[in-house]
Amino acid sequence: MAKNRVRVIPLGGAGEVGRNMWVLEYGDEILLLDCGVMFPEAEMLGVDLVLPDITYLREQKDKIKAILLTHGHEDHIGALPHLIADLGFPPIYGTPLTIGMVTGKFKEHRLLDRATLVRFQAGEKLTIGTFTIEPFHVAHSIPDTVGFGITTPAGLVVYLTDWKFDHTPVDGQPTDTTFIADLGRRSPLALITDCVRVESKGYTPSEQTVGEAFDNIFATAPGRIIVATFASNISRVQQAIDSAEAYGRKVALVGRSMENNSKIALELGYLRVEEGTLIRPHEAGNYPDDQVAIVCTGSQGEPMAALARMANRDHQHVKIKPGDTVVVSATPIPGNEISVGRVINNLFRLGADVIYGVQGVHVSGHAYQEELKMVLAMLKPEFVVPFHGDYRHMVLYRKMALGMGGLFQPENVILAENGSILEFSRNFGKITGKAQVGYVYVDGTTVGDVGNVVVRDRQLLARDGILMVVVSIDRTTGELVAGPDVVSRGFVYMRQSDDLIEATKGAVRDALSGHTGDGTTETDSMFIHRKIKDAVSEFLYSQTRRRPMVIPVVMEV
Repeated sequence: MAKNRVRVIPLGGAGEVGRNMWVLEYGDEILLLDCGVMFPEAEMLGVDLVLPDITYLREQKDKIKAILLTHGHEDHIGALPHLIADLGFPPIYGTPLTIGMVTGKFKEHRLLDRATLVRFQAGEKLTIGTFTIEPFHVAHSIPDTVGFGITTPAGLVVYLTDWKFDHTPVDGQPTDTTFIADLGRRSPLALITDCVRVESKGYTPSEQTVGEAFDNIFATAPGRIIVATFASNISRVQQAIDSAEAYGRKVALVGRSMENNSKIALELGYLRVEEGTLIRPHEAGNYPDDQVAIVCTGSQGEPMAALARMANRDHQHVKIKPGDTVVVSATPIPGNEISVGRVINNLFRLGADVIYGVQGVHVSGHAYQEELKMVLAMLKPEFVVPFHGDYRHMVLYRKMALGMGGLFQPENVILAENGSILEFSRNFGKITGKAQVGYVYVDGTTVGDVGNVVVRDRQLLARDGILMVVVSIDRTTGELVAGPDVVSRGFVYMRQSDDLIEATKGAVRDALSGHTGDGTTETDSMFIHRKIKDAVSEFLYSQTRRRPMVIPVVMEV
């Protein structure tokens, strides 16, 4: 690395929504910014979560000075329990609510006694190694969210992810525009910013509009009201509680993560609830329907979350019935539309009135076009790196920035992909290399055991199924002693495909009949294995135009 340059590398979150993690490096010191997860795409069969790839950091754990967290959403803190041990347990810095959420995760994974958690408040100054970090408050859909102004020997880097200009936020803490303007006066070297809502014109509506929409629903709903939102969207939970209290309803929090997060927020004073408002889920049946509100998880159609269970009549305490009003207070994450649609259809089938996708019951936590432009005008950074959006969002952001009256030249707006090594110093900013990155999968409790090869196998199995061919051969002559037996799963239904199965056995016999040793050479079972596989694959493709996975089992006797 050239002297006096700061190096910035996204290990996740660039050109995708989720698993945000950035490396900020100067000399021998590394700061990590966020450490999030991504929900798997439809073709990642059986995968539970996708983590950032920390291959780049494995050899240089001792350089990591700290992990700085902006806020408590899963796509910014969710990978910590899975990766913290591999990163060598560096200290983790966050605001009180964010650290509260991390504490909950670490307790669950039994990591709390080994972790160092440091709380800070927006407006404090932190010195870590050669870096000076100034966290400043930004409005988002979870309280206690910050951006960072990070002063390095090469210049000032501003890390601003997940923010919007909301002048009437639920927690009464608007984005600190004064501080952003101050940073602008210090001529920042680079701005790393969220761009996921760049397609939306104008300004993000205020969270206040959601409160009004909730009030209208609570004023008119005849029976129970069920509000589904992200478990970490504490501001939305607060609004549901406020409306319930205004209209004399009790509130039950349903879903493990919803209960855990709300408990942490209550203890730390980020949720305000009157005495007697909260009830346990099993107590909801003791009150008339028009005095009950339920706040639950599952706004993304996740199969095991509370809302999907209610829609499938599988929830222990809440059975959906006519008269219920269900409010889905979230937009589907790209790729989740089908599962969300399925849950909504099932809720309608059970007689509920479902309110979803209407302006008012949800607003984005991310900046729209005018706010994105405003931040660029206030900060006037020398270089801009958009991320936290798909590739199209990054390209559109660049287009928008270049349209701002000559403020930026094309080479000053850099489109990075995961693993791009960016280096910055005064009058210098470009991608100088590529770090190794890929997808790291969590399946069950194991991290990384399931790799691309396994996922590819699963896709194959899902497409054309599997066929096992079992044969016994004479070790000395190579002649067929028993079999072939054929077992099919997901390829054809055995009982109705006798002809095909018999023909397949014939193909195996033909393939092996030509191969007999002269009794002097031992036969190679690997050779026979290969021969069966080729013959069966070819035969089945000619008959069915399908390619099941063929697994020969060769026993020597």
